[in-house]
Amino acid sequence: MPNKYYPKGNKYIPHIYTPDELTRFFSATDKCTYCSEVPYRHLIMPVFFRLLLSSGLRCSEARMLTVDDVDLDLGILKISDSKNHNDRLVPLSKTMLIRLQRYSEQVHSSGSHEFFFPGYKEKPMTLGNVYKNFRRFLWKAGISHTGDGPRVHDFRHTYCVFKLREWAEQGKDLMVLIPLMRTYLGHQTFNETAYYLKWTADVFPDIRLKLERYCEGIIPEMEEFQ
Repeated sequence: MPNKYYPKGNKYIPHIYTPDELTRFFSATDKCTYCSEVPYRHLIMPVFFRLLLSSGLRCSEARMLTVDDVDLDLGILKISDSKNHNDRLVPLSKTMLIRLQRYSEQVHSSGSHEFFFPGYKEKPMTLGNVYKNFRRFLWKAGISHTGDGPRVHDFRHTYCVFKLREWAEQGKDLMVLIPLMRTYLGHQTFNETAYYLKWTADVFPDIRLKLERYCEGIIPEMEEFQ
């Protein structure tokens, strides 16, 4: 079929989690119970979703991490053959590194697992399994879910928006930092990363002037970005 033969569907609007929603969501993950079929589920879930938020990883990137991909000494994740066949190294925050180290002591002390987050029968967690648990935690946290979201991928959106807000409030040069964020996230183009400037301005309108001062002209131009 020719390009643009079919009309575009409604554009998805990312859900940027509020601090209160995040507190309630992670409180629900911390109460995850033991499951005999997947004996590490109660240990994995509190760490897995926090990793998505703290590092901006795609869900598939976190699911497919092997034990060898996680350097708990240097605090670096090795992401291999991700979207667009991208490879990159992702440094961890100190608090996330400590949490991963504690988790690893509980799950990987025997050295018998290939995947860092082992699922059923030692295979990586499936997207269906992640989503099923995600929906359950949303419900327990009292966060409304419709057919359009929130989605697991919105943790990545939330990471970007909050990080850009933090840099803007600190008066840092976004034109220097956005290329670093691009590499960190595994984006191919500058526009993919600059897309989050619009969402940051929409969610935090009080810093719109700061964002426009650092990146004049970008925010208005991103209205039609797909």
